Amino acid sequence: MAILVDDETRLVVQGITGHEGRFHTGRMLESNTQIVAGVTPGRGGQDYEGVPVFNTMEEAVEETGANTSVIFVPAAFSADAIFEALDFGMQTICCITEGVPVHDMMRVANYLRVKDATLIGPNCPGVISPDKSNVSIMPVDIFIPGNVGIVSRSGTLTYQIVNELTQRGIGQSTAVGIGGDPIIGTDFIEILKKFEADPETECVVMIGEIGGNAEQLAAEYVQNEMRTPVVAYIAGFTAPEGKTMGHAGAIVSGGESTAQAKSEALEKAGIGTATNPSEVGELVTEILNHDS
Repeated sequence: MAILVDDETRLVVQGITGHEGRFHTGRMLESNTQIVAGVTPGRGGQDYEGVPVFNTMEEAVEETGANTSVIFVPAAFSADAIFEALDFGMQTICCITEGVPVHDMMRVANYLRVKDATLIGPNCPGVISPDKSNVSIMPVDIFIPGNVGIVSRSGTLTYQIVNELTQRGIGQSTAVGIGGDPIIGTDFIEILKKFEADPETECVVMIGEIGGNAEQLAAEYVQNEMRTPVVAYIAGFTAPEGKTMGHAGAIVSGGESTAQAKSEALEKAGIGTATNPSEVGELVTEILNHDS
């Protein structure tokens, strides 16, 4: 099985006619994702690679039955695109856009509380379920279908660790890049819950980084609520205090936001914690071989 996106995903690309939208639409089509519509205001009636373009989400959903959205809209307009996707019934929304204002995301987070939908991002690589659906900017050729779930704050580390697993012949059920901004739509715990409920995900890899306390909260959840084994990797052991590293949410402020504090919390919760990406593959292999 898979979480969030699968064979039933009917995708609409918001911002399909922009440079990023066009490029990644082509890549998603190449991986057999069922893209049924695109949306760009003022471009209705056009098409891109056979995908019809609509002026509004309302028109796109009415005409195509889309149930999932990926957003490549400029940062200043991304919140409005998310609101529109929520209002027209999207079950999963992936906002790839970087630089969405924190104040805008505060409004989005408040609106999400009254909607039955999952928002991934913003500033994220998206979601991919190998051989089922690719709603992402991830390099699809490094993925193979399997039974290991991935949830990550880091895009690049996701690719590296997935490649480590694939080289060992270990496939993935779904990979979810939740994003590294201060306010995101979905956190570690929400994705871990979905993997725990998936009978075909036999192990989960959680990739964290410096900043905040999301990893500590996830460690507590894993210890108290999960039967599915979890392996973790935390990036940022050499990050200097007070410096933002890559993501807006990745800033060391001392205490529990450091990589050392996060790793200690994970290990205390009984979670196998790797010291480098290659070791993740070793730990996952041990778990799968033990379970078999």
